[in-house]
Amino acid sequence: MAVNPAECRVALLAGGSSGEREISIASGKGALGALEEAGYNVTWIDPSVKEDLKKLIDEKFDVAFLCLHGKMGEDGTVQGMLELLGIPYTCSHVQASAIAIDKAKSKILYSLAGIPTAPSITLQKGEAYDIDAIVEKVGVPCVVKPATEGSALGVEIVEEKDKLDAAIKSVFEIDTLLVIEKFIAGEEITVAVLGNRDAKALPIIKIVPMKGEFYDFESKYAPGGSQHICPAPFEEGLAATIHDYAVRAHNALGCSGVSRSDFIIDGDGVPWILETNTIPGMTATSLLPDAARAAGMTFPELCTALIEFAME
Repeated sequence: MAVNPAECRVALLAGGSSGEREISIASGKGALGALEEAGYNVTWIDPSVKEDLKKLIDEKFDVAFLCLHGKMGEDGTVQGMLELLGIPYTCSHVQASAIAIDKAKSKILYSLAGIPTAPSITLQKGEAYDIDAIVEKVGVPCVVKPATEGSALGVEIVEEKDKLDAAIKSVFEIDTLLVIEKFIAGEEITVAVLGNRDAKALPIIKIVPMKGEFYDFESKYAPGGSQHICPAPFEEGLAATIHDYAVRAHNALGCSGVSRSDFIIDGDGVPWILETNTIPGMTATSLLPDAARAAGMTFPELCTALIEFAME
């Protein structure tokens, strides 16, 4: 659906109350500049401010552009509110958003779709667990991560069995559900997918962390924290497999508009999926704008495409 920017009033939702608030604000500022460059009339809405939320009821908006990350924004809550208000919005709908932010549930759907995902165990806060049984299934080193947080918040790589219990307790301080999965060494990549029914993968990005031992929070957002190589230099067959898996993940979770799936390529050339983001970052160092640029799309053109997908 073609959109005339001059006639389209956009509510840009950014900020929120999750642990990724500051990154959300940075994403919002990036998208704001691109949307205004494209000619849209944009109003900034921070869902953590009740007066801002009231604007969604009192004022007329043609579409909501979402730059929210983490809980109370990327998990289907804001999407449900926009559904009630009858405002089209970018990115995935309620159910896909709620499933994708839950790494434990996502892994089930990845497996059903034939996408390799590391062996794992899910733990609920307050329930008993057996360290020996965990190590028997996933081994060490292993990765302990919050099930419903993004941006690598709280992720810990545990290299010794006697440190696993402390890591579990640490992660339970920020989430009530966690995933412990086998550590897979290899190259870190990410693949963005654009579209609704006929979604297509964008060029693969290889991520080279420059500040941390893996693509952690600092590597993601600090200037110079990582190097992005796009398109990634993979042979044609492997690249086709990675693209296929990214589109399968997008469809298996029920995503729409855009998604971005992260993978590890092991020493045997097998892509193992880590997670899927339904609202990828839009900061100056973010991966989605980089991939779109490699595909020949400017930042304003990318934002317009997301709005058009939302209004289909």
